[in-house]
Amino acid sequence: MATLAASSLSPMTFSNTNFPERFYRSSIKSPSPSSLPFYKSNLVFFSGHLHNQKLRSKRKVVRFFAMAAAVVSSYKKDDLPPSLDATAEPPALFDGTTRLYTAYICPFAQRTWIARNYKGLQDKIKLVPIDLQNRPAWYKEKVYSVNKVPSLEHNNEVKGESLDLLKYIDENFEGPSLLPDDPEKKKFAEELLAFTDSFNGASYRDLPSKGDVSEEVVNAFNKIEEYLSKFDDGPFFLGQFSLVDIAYAPFVERFQLLFADVRNYDITKGRPKLTLWIEELNKIDAYTQTRYDPQELIATTKKRFGVSRI
Repeated sequence: MATLAASSLSPMTFSNTNFPERFYRSSIKSPSPSSLPFYKSNLVFFSGHLHNQKLRSKRKVVRFFAMAAAVVSSYKKDDLPPSLDATAEPPALFDGTTRLYTAYICPFAQRTWIARNYKGLQDKIKLVPIDLQNRPAWYKEKVYSVNKVPSLEHNNEVKGESLDLLKYIDENFEGPSLLPDDPEKKKFAEELLAFTDSFNGASYRDLPSKGDVSEEVVNAFNKIEEYLSKFDDGPFFLGQFSLVDIAYAPFVERFQLLFADVRNYDITKGRPKLTLWIEELNKIDAYTQTRYDPQELIATTKKRFGVSRI
């Protein structure tokens, strides 16, 4: 069966039908349309509803099942290449290939990896993982003088900075949009993105401390809970999944593990919106494929920041 182009996989709206509101809200508008759980969890429910109800638009029904069949039959994980260290030869640089230079353990690089996956660009943007502990000299000399990841080689230019790259990938490649059209949501997205550095900084600074988590960390996670309460049309920051969720996901993933391990602090306690956000995030294949082994992630991060259990 031929696969559908990534750009055609956009959520459908059933607001003009008698389709159940809870399905419309929780399943159509929010999750990734290229997510296997999106279809697996809803096909049975949808089939039962079709048996008992008559929908007004048959074309939408047919399209839903066509999309579902194509996604389920064609979706596959990346065959992840090994990380390149100081002994590795460089790829054929600036030969027209679009390359995302990344590191599997780096949360900043993980942001761009998620965006690539979500937009269905696995065949158009090649992953080039770098060993950050033993970086090849050619990466700094020939690719990206800043010598950090992520960076993107595209159209014979190399660009960096993860938040900038999220926007660049969204604007310059096909696939589902990472930002809604709503001007209010776009404005709020900028506020949320501006808060990421403060949020990450507060959490990382507090990890090596002893005793209870700081008021700064508590306030930072309370702020996240508040931000997640802004819109009620989905469980994500802007209602539907967006580049804002991508920006926060790698760091919340780490902080949930690390604060539980070293400070005995549950970041979701008393924060139902954050709890739901994490649950829904983990239904999105574009994200879950980028997750790092939890135990190795804890060990590596603790070693880097000199962290020990309380």
